Amino acid sequence: MSDLTRLTAAQMADAMAAGDITSVQLTQAHLDRIGAVDGDVHAFLHIDAEGALATAAAVDADRAAGVELPALAGVPIALKDLLVTKGLPTTAGSKILEGWIPPYDATVTRKIREARMPILGKTNLDEFAMGSSTEHSGYGPTHNPWDLERIPGGSGGGSAAALASWEAPLAIGSDTGGSIRQPASVTGTVGVKPTYGGVSRFGAIALASSLDQLGPCGRTVLDTALLHEVIGGHDEMDATSLNEPVPAVVAAAREGALGDLTGVRIGVVKELRGDDSGEGGGYQAGVKQRFQESLDKLQAAGAEIVEVSCPNFEYALAAYYLILPSEASSNLAKFDSVRFGLRVETGTIERTMGATRAEGFGDEVKRRIMLGTYALSAGFYDAYYGSAQKVRTLVQQDFAAAFEQADVLVSPTTPTTPFKLGERIDDPLAMYLNDVATIPANLAGIPGMSLPSGVAPEDGLPTGFQILAPAHEDARLYRVGAALEAALAAEWGGSLMDQAPELEVRS
Repeated sequence: MSDLTRLTAAQMADAMAAGDITSVQLTQAHLDRIGAVDGDVHAFLHIDAEGALATAAAVDADRAAGVELPALAGVPIALKDLLVTKGLPTTAGSKILEGWIPPYDATVTRKIREARMPILGKTNLDEFAMGSSTEHSGYGPTHNPWDLERIPGGSGGGSAAALASWEAPLAIGSDTGGSIRQPASVTGTVGVKPTYGGVSRFGAIALASSLDQLGPCGRTVLDTALLHEVIGGHDEMDATSLNEPVPAVVAAAREGALGDLTGVRIGVVKELRGDDSGEGGGYQAGVKQRFQESLDKLQAAGAEIVEVSCPNFEYALAAYYLILPSEASSNLAKFDSVRFGLRVETGTIERTMGATRAEGFGDEVKRRIMLGTYALSAGFYDAYYGSAQKVRTLVQQDFAAAFEQADVLVSPTTPTTPFKLGERIDDPLAMYLNDVATIPANLAGIPGMSLPSGVAPEDGLPTGFQILAPAHEDARLYRVGAALEAALAAEWGGSLMDQAPELEVRS
């Protein structure tokens, strides 16, 4: 069989079930690929070869014995390194947690183990998920496999880069303001932010608790749906977990792949489409071109295209960057040198705490802690945090009105293709603007997907197409996404990843 790492996760599962390959072969192939290219990509912070191969061997033994196995048993996976993982380092990309070995598993980690999926390792991220480029990791940046001089998105750039470099077929990400969807867009992969509460956050190191959402990452819509069904569902350990069944996302993806969207109303968000005269005036020409071409494909599949307006989206970015730092300053107070993690001894506990946080936190984390603490302080709470929450309500009302006119809403995922490493590192505002299209979904708690829409003609780099659905209607994302994916694949003669440049393999 050809290179095992080039199969989709669904194909891997089918091949193992048919007896054509084993999980050990599959897992070893990915470990070999990591060894060959990750020195340049830096998608991973920690590799667990021994644990992954042990899981794979156990799956192979049970399969040979006729034991009934979960659908993705034996398919390897990578975890974003803010998912607490028993016995493996969990750093959240921060030096303040360097060397910490958790004594328990996050709920998502546990579900992956129960699904019998070998965990290849933990992927790189912006420190505590604060960033849009994975340049704010305490352990160095991740590189985009399409162009190693460019960013892979953030904060989940490690997970997206692992997929785009064929180092893993599936990965877990977290999305607070676009950190699954934006990396997917700039690496030519697929990423989904489920409805808030649809996937347990227990054991995921928190950034902003009212915005954070774990979700699946893959190279195809179907693969992402298969992983979504593994990790979704109610969890008593998470007070925000939805007590309802996981949406039928796999069935929706299979239906969508048939290519018929008759009767589906698709709303183009005026404020996010990148018209030069409006809010999206900074959108790259190639991004807008590929977005329009994707709309044409959806219309050809039978969908009705309508334009909707969400006027309060203009204020979403500003509201987000008040709410997120405020919640982050509270969540990160636990890293105080006393309970766990780094400790810099300087005499008194107050000095030790200050020295530890000064040394352990990076610049972006410090910036957001200071912003959040200020926004929550006496005399400023109502003017800043309180006002931002009012804007959040207006954004939710805009979505509610828009979904009365359309079944799903769409936009480009990001205004541009991936920018060069270092290009925006000293300009926080320019970095924040990269999330202008993804942030509204987190403020409203609705599900969103990004999938590849092609490459921009001016630079040959990936562009992303974002689909948003009402809360609890995650299946709509998969139906529409799979239909677009099928239409584009027919035009391209395969996957967008087939157009990606080959990485140089180290001997």
